[in-house]
Amino acid sequence: MSRIGLAMAGKKSPWGAGDTGSGEPSGEPAGDGGDSAPDSTPPPPRGNGPRNPWLPPSSGDGRRGQTLEDLFKRRAGGGGGGNGPGFRLPQRPGGGSWVPVAIGLVVLLWLGATMVHRVSPQEKGIVSTFGAYSHTIDSGVSLTLPWPIQSVTVEDVTSIRRDSIPEGDGERLMLTGDQNLVDLTYLVRWNIKDLKLYTFQLAQPAETVKEVAEAAMRQSIAEVTLNDAMGSGRAAIEANVRERMQRVLDAYRSGVKIQGVEIKKTDPPAKVVDAFKEVLAAQQDAQSDINRAEAYAQQITQRAQGEATAFDKVYEQYKLAPEVTRRRMYYDTMERVLSKTDKVIVETPGVMSYLPLPGIRQTPPPADTTVNGANGGERR
Repeated sequence: MSRIGLAMAGKKSPWGAGDTGSGEPSGEPAGDGGDSAPDSTPPPPRGNGPRNPWLPPSSGDGRRGQTLEDLFKRRAGGGGGGNGPGFRLPQRPGGGSWVPVAIGLVVLLWLGATMVHRVSPQEKGIVSTFGAYSHTIDSGVSLTLPWPIQSVTVEDVTSIRRDSIPEGDGERLMLTGDQNLVDLTYLVRWNIKDLKLYTFQLAQPAETVKEVAEAAMRQSIAEVTLNDAMGSGRAAIEANVRERMQRVLDAYRSGVKIQGVEIKKTDPPAKVVDAFKEVLAAQQDAQSDINRAEAYAQQITQRAQGEATAFDKVYEQYKLAPEVTRRRMYYDTMERVLSKTDKVIVETPGVMSYLPLPGIRQTPPPADTTVNGANGGERR
């Protein structure tokens, strides 16, 4: 035997007395063909040497590991030398186990929760079998197959949904047709008209409605001027946006119906709001002047039309009797002219024309007046 073999033959096993499991010592004669004497060192007593740390302590001579049965017995308190907590499940009065009863209750609850569905009057439900569309259920109580075979998705199809764009107090600037910016806030009202398309056609239908609304509003604002967007053109813009949104959503087969669009605010950008207010005030003043001028022109026109109508009537009478009509027109004219002036009519000849008759007429006479007559008498 080589030197290595001789060296290993004199070593002890680190796990015990060096036996091979059959009770015989593991030492072999040293050398080849009995050249050396056998090892006369007696084997150490069994169990005094180092043991496997992963094995439990045992009272017998044999060593073995714990089995799965031993672990269960230790947990149930029925084995393992009295070790373990000693836990036992409660039993029914007849001696049976409660486990089947508990399992049955769980199954009944699961069937009731996944098979019976109650739908409100304003709602509808979509029944899908393994994720594929099966049918639509209306309001009331309906039965389906249990989950996961069939599942039900319930949506409100009657109520009007409102989306405010932008959300909160954010600023949303849009470019008008005359290259101006306007801060626009608007409200979109819509509801579901086809629940099947709404559920299966689009991944995020609510977000799609908002994006389509913004695209339609930007396109409509780009076709009008700033004055139209902030003034009388808002109604036309709202109708145009609603029509465009409905056309796009129908092309998507979204199952959504647009009920209306309402523009809530149209303001200039915050950085130029002061200058814009001054311009707007000047425009309002100019419009007021234009309105007053148009009203005056309309009044003058109506008066001229009235005078022309009166002249036509007089001319018709003049053609029937020219002399009488001419004299009547002369009298009417003189009456209209003389009624506005101070006048003195003298019918007696011999009165001197230079007397200030209008002045005398306007000056009241004194209370007591004495006039000397031709006969030298006195008259009051």
